Amino acid sequence: MQNEILNSDYLEYLENEAIFILREVAATASRPALLFSGGKDSIVLLRLAEKAFRPMQFPFPLVHIDTGHNFPEVISFRNEKVIELQEKLIIGSVEESILKGSILLKKETDSRNAFQSITLLETIEKFEFDALMGGARRDEEKARAKERIFSFRDEFGQWDPKNQRPELWDLYNAHLEKGEHMRVFPISNWTELDIWHYIMLEDLKLPSIYYSHKRDVYSKNGLLVPVTKFTQPLRGEVVQTKNVRFRTVGDITCTCPVESKAKNPKEVLLETASSELSERGETRLDDLTNEASMERRKKEGYF
Repeated sequence: MQNEILNSDYLEYLENEAIFILREVAATASRPALLFSGGKDSIVLLRLAEKAFRPMQFPFPLVHIDTGHNFPEVISFRNEKVIELQEKLIIGSVEESILKGSILLKKETDSRNAFQSITLLETIEKFEFDALMGGARRDEEKARAKERIFSFRDEFGQWDPKNQRPELWDLYNAHLEKGEHMRVFPISNWTELDIWHYIMLEDLKLPSIYYSHKRDVYSKNGLLVPVTKFTQPLRGEVVQTKNVRFRTVGDITCTCPVESKAKNPKEVLLETASSELSERGETRLDDLTNEASMERRKKEGYF
């Protein structure tokens, strides 16, 4: 079982496919950009971009839509990586969208995750991006499984799963009318296991919270919620200190860790292979409600 997990014959194929897609976007788009948050999938995507374009600079900037409620370890890693690579980073700030009134929250501690689409569309309009490359994968969530690698968005930034282009024989139609754009997912065909296998083989550094560490948490809706200034337990919710790691990272208000003893990529691989729950199903509070369903958010312009 362990050898089956750690020896994916098709990983080189996935790498070549992703590099081909990155180069295809660079060749066909007028103003592309690569989404980089400091999360594990975007770190893998960044490594693939290095293989596609180094020793030259990337033919596109990096973009992060920052909710302002991020884990500090991830933001520090993001900044250090950008400095290391000497690439341009454009930050779309949800906080700025709130200040100018395009996003309205009931209270400061409300989750900003679902509102990222507004700031994203504002950033696309400001910089006139026509192709945004992101690290979403089909295995993460059922709405993402419907998405093509070149995902067409209309002039309002909206996604219609019934109005997408065929992608036969790895041929991609990147033609756009004024105001339209594409979201492109070079690692769409990768799984969570593929990501961790690649991290291990490439010896990629990640934010420390992806590995086992002690953290104060409390239980809510069957998930472990980290104790932060934005996520405080209510009366009756008991705080415990547990060994945990994050399978995915995002807005603090909706991202939950899992109990874990895994301290390196190989141990994470073995833990992940034995998990019966999906990456987002085990770690995202906002995906548990219909109000914040992924498909609805994607139709409104989400990643």
